[in-house]
Amino acid sequence: MIKVAIIGTGGISHAHIRAYLQFPERCRIVALVDIVPGKAEQVRQQYQLDAGVFLDHHDILDQDIDLVDVCTPPFVHAEISINALLSGKNVVCEKPMAASLEECDRMLKARNESGKKLSIIAQNRFRLPVRNLKALLDSGMAGKVRHVTVNSLWFRGHSYYDLWWRGTWEKEGGGCTLNHAVHHIDMLGWMMGTPERMTSVLANTGHDNAEVEDLSVSVAEYPGALAVVTASVVDHGEDQALIFQCERAKIAFPYSVFASRPQPNGFPLAEPDENFAKEAEQFLNALPPLPYEMHTGQLENVLTALETDDEPAITGEDGRRTIELITAIYKAGATRRTVTLPIAPDDPFYTVEGIRKAVPHFYEKTASVDSQDGELSFGNFRKGEK
Repeated sequence: MIKVAIIGTGGISHAHIRAYLQFPERCRIVALVDIVPGKAEQVRQQYQLDAGVFLDHHDILDQDIDLVDVCTPPFVHAEISINALLSGKNVVCEKPMAASLEECDRMLKARNESGKKLSIIAQNRFRLPVRNLKALLDSGMAGKVRHVTVNSLWFRGHSYYDLWWRGTWEKEGGGCTLNHAVHHIDMLGWMMGTPERMTSVLANTGHDNAEVEDLSVSVAEYPGALAVVTASVVDHGEDQALIFQCERAKIAFPYSVFASRPQPNGFPLAEPDENFAKEAEQFLNALPPLPYEMHTGQLENVLTALETDDEPAITGEDGRRTIELITAIYKAGATRRTVTLPIAPDDPFYTVEGIRKAVPHFYEKTASVDSQDGELSFGNFRKGEK
């Protein structure tokens, strides 16, 4: 029986708790921690958990706990994860992994020194259409990737940034690029790897109560291909997409395929090449099903990794790569120059302090509330999924 502690009982923790509760024979939540008095107790009662309630994560470090699940605001991800690892506990940490590459590297060092496991949440990899898109790309049937469009388009009202930890470089670590597009940037890195160069523009167009960006547009340069990445929290409809234009066809998420047939003059025929669509359909139908999706899928994978002493599907290195791409976007946007990757440890943007000194403060934060009503949303993915 794997004993789990949840650190931070805000909105995202509920997705984790509900996932663990699907596996009562394999794990048990034994501790809930939140710095706000009464908050963890409220969650304990909501789910009728037989768990201890604590105000400080240090209080559970000497207890018999196998897995610490970090669901706090980003600015303490590294501190809590490192303390848990060095106390002999495995860790799963919500996205983003940390606020800087230096923090990511300290987390990896703690993992290596402790011999424990570290997984970073990237739940969309456990979505069937995302798995299918990755499989199609890896199969090579569409040919070489030439052009990628990444639309991480979200909508958050003005009051979103009134929550106490949101909207500042110190507490949130960044804006929509770090905390929303992290999902799509993780998928881009998973499918395409690390680019050679990054160019970016940052802006705040609709949230004058936040220091951070609410819109960024970036171009990642890969050998023989470009990826255009738009991160936003000002887009109505949240029409999110990953579109890969390849030599033979377009393949995309939400699922769609299209293969043009050229005329002798190079212009496309009006009708697509249906052979590719049929070939892709046959390929996807032969893939094994996913037993669990989203947070449930990833946390089930983490439980399996602990039970079998194997590595989780999403590792600390995966989380670090995503932070490196986001750091390159911030550096390019702040300096208004094209950035070459990888980002070295002597780069000012390697540390939290260096990032904070260099990034633009679009506005000053004007409100700070302890909590907000309403439910979380995980993006407008479901339309057209396959």
